Amino acid sequence: MEGFVDHYIVLGLPSGEEALKFTEKEIAKAYKLKALDLHPDKRPDDPDAHDKFQRLKTSYEVLKDDKARKLFDDLLRIQREKQQKKSQVDSKRRKMMSDLEERERSAFFPDSVAKPYDEEERIARKLKEEIERIRARHAKKKSGFETSESSVDEKRKEERSGAGASVQLDKERMLKVSWETSGLGYTAERLREVFSEFGQVEDVVIRSTKKKCSALIVMATKDGAVAATRTLCGDLSNPLLVVPLQKAAQTDFPTAKRSAEAEPQSNIVGAGYQAYEDAVMQRLRKAAMNQK
Repeated sequence: MEGFVDHYIVLGLPSGEEALKFTEKEIAKAYKLKALDLHPDKRPDDPDAHDKFQRLKTSYEVLKDDKARKLFDDLLRIQREKQQKKSQVDSKRRKMMSDLEERERSAFFPDSVAKPYDEEERIARKLKEEIERIRARHAKKKSGFETSESSVDEKRKEERSGAGASVQLDKERMLKVSWETSGLGYTAERLREVFSEFGQVEDVVIRSTKKKCSALIVMATKDGAVAATRTLCGDLSNPLLVVPLQKAAQTDFPTAKRSAEAEPQSNIVGAGYQAYEDAVMQRLRKAAMNQK
């Protein structure tokens, strides 16, 4: 930078990050010592003595002023950062030049790099032989574990089969319940109270639309779900339609009520479910009216 003056150097102090730690007293002490040395009265034979002393006074005025010193310290910091970046760029440039020269030497003198590659190939070949030896050793032990591995596979198959049966059983404990939105509504607590007559209720999930409301009832046992299936329950002003989410394997629960006009359960869940539900709801409303 043209005309740049490092005021710390002028006062005989070290510059850079170390200069940030100097107190005002230390700067004043450094100025007094330097002034005794550069005073024009002590340098009668130096024609530049007066200018040097004036530069000393200017540097001292800059450093003893807080605002001016802060700006000067920021300027020094920026210069240091620029120098660091330049050094990094120069280092990368030197590395690139060194790599380029190495590749050029390898192209003209391939024998100079052939030895390291030969050594690498030799070590890789020995490593491959060692891996083959380890594999062969484990292959001999493998036959002794075939029986135990087969038993483990069978056990896993049984576990998966049991998990599938558990999912099947869960579906057989679930009921779909529907009712009209125009009549008396049902809350989760009310549904739990109604179906607790058939057994313990594990969960109730309600889903409502503009025309109809429905809920999913999860009974604790399959027998409880069978007992509640296709029964006339709930309030007479708005009876509930109860159908199984999936037909149970056996539906011989003694208290299960069946309608004489009810369709087979094989078509409860499927393409014709909506029409079936509307028809059954009409019969339920008719039966409720007859009971009044």
